[in-house]
Amino acid sequence: MTEKSDDSRARRAAKRAGLMARKTRWRSNSIDNHGSFMLIDPRCNAIIAGERFNLSPDDVREICAERLH
Repeated sequence: MTEKSDDSRARRAAKRAGLMARKTRWRSNSIDNHGSFMLIDPRCNAIIAGERFNLSPDDVREICAERLH
């Protein structure tokens, strides 16, 4: 599976769970930015997980699956 398709699957899983998966594009691998995903609840604009953009696409899908059950 390519990185792009893996990212797309993570975004779709977040959307199904009522969340938004944001991937950073700015200065990855710094102290506050690990270059991957953050999960946001768009209803209240709150960070659910990945405060430092440190969620992998697999982490995003796992968290979203737990929220659906």
